[in-house]
Amino acid sequence: MERLQKKIAESGYASRRKAEELIKAGKVYVNDILVTELGTKVSDKDIIRINDKVLEKEKKEYYILNKPRGYVSTTKDELGRKSVIELIDTKARIYPVGRLDYDTTGLLLLTNDGDFANRIMHPSHEIEKSYIAKLNGIITPSVLMRLKEGVEVDGVLLKAKKAKLKKINDNSSIVQIVITDGKNHQIKKMFEAVGLLVDKLKREREGIFTLDKLASGEYRKLTKEEIMSVLSQKYKIKKSGK
Repeated sequence: MERLQKKIAESGYASRRKAEELIKAGKVYVNDILVTELGTKVSDKDIIRINDKVLEKEKKEYYILNKPRGYVSTTKDELGRKSVIELIDTKARIYPVGRLDYDTTGLLLLTNDGDFANRIMHPSHEIEKSYIAKLNGIITPSVLMRLKEGVEVDGVLLKAKKAKLKKINDNSSIVQIVITDGKNHQIKKMFEAVGLLVDKLKREREGIFTLDKLASGEYRKLTKEEIMSVLSQKYKIKKSGK
């Protein structure tokens, strides 16, 4: 379920602000019932009519992208930087499901389905997100344990579901870290809290989704089975270490 003005905006009919004006002006009907309250929520099954014209439903699209460095995970950027949207060949009004930092690479889902996006992002679903981090410095077993027990970041205790040393090279460490929440810059801030800086960061998995053989900048559409595994609430979270 989404707010009516958001659903109108997502269809491309009008901006969200203009949609709100249309609703308050008595121009919008849902299932032939006049709606004037901005808080009204609708689903994909509802028929929306504006100025006697039925709102066309945009076909839902779902993608998995191997995000390269140098792209922002937003539809637009005030600084004029390249958006991940530019990498997907579609006319649909898709948007990223969550975000990866400008210099972070790896798995990113994109869609125009708000219900799908919410099921992936909502904290209550505890979807595992696995990252590979290259750290400037040598990490110790005690620091790995601290990450799993929890470190304080911006006044909040954040824990890694898994933190495992993969490799040590000269004065750097390669670590796999798995989290289920998704605070802004969380991985980098967690490592900063234990005295380590992240040189490179890549997301390799999000729930059941993996990059598989996608090269940097490549993408593919999700299969019907993958989509339904999320929308049918039969979404299974892969356990750490498997």
